[in-house]
Formats: sequence, structure tokens, C-alpha cells
Amino acid sequence: MVRPTARVLALLEILQIGGAFTLTDLAGRLGVDERTVRRYAAHLADLGIPVEARRGRYGGYRLAPGYKLPPLMLTDEEAVAVMLGLVVATRAGLATAEGVATESATAKIRRVLPAVLARRIDSLLATVDFTAPVRQPASPGIEVLLVLAEAARHRRPVSIDYTTWRGETGQRRLDPYGLVFHSGRWYVIGHDHNRAAVRTFRLDRIGAARPAEGEFDIPAGFDPTTQVLAGLAAVPYAHDMSVVLHTSLAQARRRIPPSVGTLAEVPDGVRLTARVERLDGAAQMLAGLGWPFTIERPDQLRNEVRALAARLLSDADAGR
Repeated sequence: MVRPTARVLALLEILQIGGAFTLTDLAGRLGVDERTVRRYAAHLADLGIPVEARRGRYGGYRLAPGYKLPPLMLTDEEAVAVMLGLVVATRAGLATAEGVATESATAKIRRVLPAVLARRIDSLLATVDFTAPVRQPASPGIEVLLVLAEAARHRRPVSIDYTTWRGETGQRRLDPYGLVFHSGRWYVIGHDHNRAAVRTFRLDRIGAARPAEGEFDIPAGFDPTTQVLAGLAAVPYAHDMSVVLHTSLAQARRRIPPSVGTLAEVPDGVRLTARVERLDGAAQMLAGLGWPFTIERPDQLRNEVRALAARLLSDADAGR
């Protein structure tokens, strides 16, 4: 890099690593003297890039937060990581409601990639396959997501406009304890002042979120992920199921996630309690676990297990 402009961009790339660098260190990395480093730093500042100078014997420079995003310098490895991250985020439903932002960010990075690297990344994206299914996103607005995240971090209440699954709309005052992303959806969990209880809300059903006055404390030992998954398992589906699985609690926890139901150790195994929408699906799940089990309720589940067993026997005998 013999051209001054190339060295100025190289200085920006170094500073974007983060932290402070001494003049001596920067001069050595760029292959110039310290006076030239000062000139390059002044050039970056003239371009509106927030370069902070430290005075003194061991003075140097660092990149400070600015009012706009400066030109971003990425290595080949970083560019691949960013492109894969954007693709995975889109597939998982992690992107926000402003989904065009993901597409435009991908297009911008793709447009400035070196030709050789662009071809290699195109080959990677054309040949890679994912075992996880594509999620149909139920994405929140970016402003809702950021307001709730900041409120949860600083323990400040918020006021939200919420639409229930029944289509009822209204305002809630919420102390957000944490955000959870699960199975293609964003959730916020916290103390709902309107219901005087800990509640879980889907972010895609929140029309707006506004900071409110006050502050709150999170209960000791509160785990947002565990609470959200337990809440999902308690959704009032059509059937209340209780089954004793004749296995150990450790084995059951490895196979059955908290979002499915609640596990409790009992003298002859582990009791699984859950709400399910379809009993035939519950029968298939129990058969797939491979453990002996005893059905406690509902009685209709026994009929579904018998029907499944009959179908399996018929399939086993077919073609003999």
C-alpha cells in the first residue's frame, strides 16, 4: 500500500478492531512515521469519522462512537461470517418486521466484495444446506425490539399497545425482565401491572412500546428463557394430559424440552403434564420416546394410542 489513500483506509481498518492504539504502534503497522499517522487521523476526522486523540507521551488514537456509521472494513473471514449470519437470521425468522433491512444489508455487502471472494461466497450459499427448517417469521418492529431491550437492561417500565390472540387491543404497563427468541418468535416476559402477575407477550403483537416512569427489580434467580418455555407449555390447548414415563428424570429432561410440558419425579418414574391440541400427535410423541408409560388422563388418549398401535401392526404385516 504505497498510496496515501490506501494507508488512510488501512488506519481506519486498524481502529475498527476496537481499543486504543499508540502512535508508535500505528506507525509500525502502517510503515510510516508518527507525523504521517497524525495526518492520516486528521484526514479521517475531516471525513466525519469520529477519531479520538489521546495526548501525552503514550498518546495515540481510538475510534469513538459517532453520529453515523463510518465505512466498514472487513477481512475475507469477517465478510463470510456476516453473509452467513444474515442468511441464517433470515431462515430462522430472527429478522425484524423491517425484513428489507436484511435484504438490503446483504446486497450492500455483496456489491462491494472482491470478485474472487464474491464468487466463493456465491458457491457456498448455492451449495450449503440447513437441517433446521425455514421458519415463517412472526417478526416485531425494530423500534419495539430496541425499546424493550433497553428497558430490560436498565430496569425501566414500559407502556405497550398489545393485541391478544383473540384480537382484543389495549395498553399494558410492563416491567420487562428479559427478551427470548424461540422457534421463530420473539417474546418479552415481565410483570404485567394490569394483571398483577408475570406474563409473556409476543413482540409481533406489540404495536408500540414507550418508556415509562419508574424502575423495578427482577426477582432473584429469575430465568426468562425457562419461564417463557414453561408458559408456552401451559398454553390452554384443547386437552390436559398427564402421563407417567417409566424412566429417570435426567433422561426425560434430555429428550423433552420445557416448551412441551412440565416434568416431575414420582416414585415409579416421571410425570409429564402438558396441554396438547391433538391427542393423535401426543400418542405419536409418547411412542417415539421409546419408554414404557402409564396414561393418567385423558381417557381419549388411550384410544389414540390403541389406534396408533393398530396402524403400526397393520403396516408391519403389509406385503407379507
